[in-house]
Amino acid sequence: MTTTGASFSERLAGYEPVIGLEVHAQLLTRTKLFCSCANRFGDPPNTHVCPVCVGLPGALPVLSREAVTLAMKAALATHCTVQSESIWARKNYFYPDLPKGYQISQYEKPLALEGWVEIPSRAGEPRRVRLQRIHMEEDAGKLLHEGFPWSGEQSGVDLNRSGVPLIEMVTHPDLHSPEDAFEYLSALKAILLYTEASDCNMEEGSLRCDANVSVRRRGANALGTRTEIKNLNSFRHVARALEHEIARQVALIESGGEVVQETRLWDSARGETAPMRSKEEAHDYRYFPEPDLAPLRAGDEWIEEVRGTLPELPAERRRRFAGQYDLPDYDAGVLTQSRAVADYFEAVARESGNAKAASNWVMNEVLRKVKEDDVGLEACGVTPQGLGELVGLIEKGTISGRIAKDLFEKMWASGEAPGAIVEREGLAQVSDVGALQATVAEVVAANPEQVAAYRGGKKAAIGWFVGQVMKRTGGKANPRVVNQLLRTALDSDA
Repeated sequence: MTTTGASFSERLAGYEPVIGLEVHAQLLTRTKLFCSCANRFGDPPNTHVCPVCVGLPGALPVLSREAVTLAMKAALATHCTVQSESIWARKNYFYPDLPKGYQISQYEKPLALEGWVEIPSRAGEPRRVRLQRIHMEEDAGKLLHEGFPWSGEQSGVDLNRSGVPLIEMVTHPDLHSPEDAFEYLSALKAILLYTEASDCNMEEGSLRCDANVSVRRRGANALGTRTEIKNLNSFRHVARALEHEIARQVALIESGGEVVQETRLWDSARGETAPMRSKEEAHDYRYFPEPDLAPLRAGDEWIEEVRGTLPELPAERRRRFAGQYDLPDYDAGVLTQSRAVADYFEAVARESGNAKAASNWVMNEVLRKVKEDDVGLEACGVTPQGLGELVGLIEKGTISGRIAKDLFEKMWASGEAPGAIVEREGLAQVSDVGALQATVAEVVAANPEQVAAYRGGKKAAIGWFVGQVMKRTGGKANPRVVNQLLRTALDSDA
């Protein structure tokens, strides 16, 4: 459904969207949740399976302590209270990729309750999106519909993913726009990456999101009828799907219709949601306690041990960067989205002694090259120590800003230290007054028309003269010295 026109936009503004998100994050464990099969993506189908994975009779689950520890890290990093006891439950439903006919999950007593994630607000001050619960569960398998000789006639099932450990993180309905949802997902992803609880690779299914959305008239307290949107495989698709669904619900209400509680699929090609099935309620899954697993007990000692392993988290690091390094909020936000980028920046700042210059180089040059070459910081050719040395060479006047850009590219390609390249290729900046005076005199003598324009009041022409001197010196001349010499030469006979 597509709705246009200023009148609809005005009506849309009269409604408040209410959004809650359910995020499934795959835990970064070596093995699956209840067996020793490898938790690894990309291997041939059904090569990491065992009787527990495929639900053979008599196969009993054995809980992974590593998975619980990572789940607790995520819970503590989002300010949740880890419960001293949580209960495993069977969530019963039939689907071809679920060989047991049920999923081991948590329901009435989940791992953790009532936390929050900080996101920016339109007013500039951070605000909190409340987390209702975090529970652990095993993943289902994956249906294969294409890419095989038999795909035209039948589907297959890959159970490599069956039993992979997940956490489901459920928010309260605290989000009120697609932009809010995008900010929340970005902040949550950063937390999970900082704690190394998940690799958050959406392309591999390590991070998946379902959105619950309803609309109500502004000022109303009662919630509207909500729909759940599935098949959201990128943050951009989450925002687009919410935009469409909010507009669809408002248009339906305005035309006299009623929103039906249902699950809808996002069709990214058509840019719209479509009905999938009626929305399930908890009783549809017939939850009951898992008889093959004892309650999960997390004592204070274990919880505090996990808390002690938490790194400085993105929100705290962002505030520290702004205060300690006197960086703008924008810089601090960009530099702390990734733990690797934040660590890299701090190393450059320490090496160079100039945090703002370090910030500019990391944001503008390093992140640009990382994106262009599709590499991680750990594999890039410019080490933090090398970039810090480069910033220092600029500060000392050894090289010009223009030479520095070329030097950076050479460092990226070769991995060499900047000082070695400068010495070998003779890139050091020329600051010697005597050496530059002759070149300045030549440029002034060769361009009488531009000299006349400058002396006639067109003072901005000084930039043209600087460019000519830089060209003749291969960009090695010190611009500050060149400016001084040119002004002296041009003003002397004015």
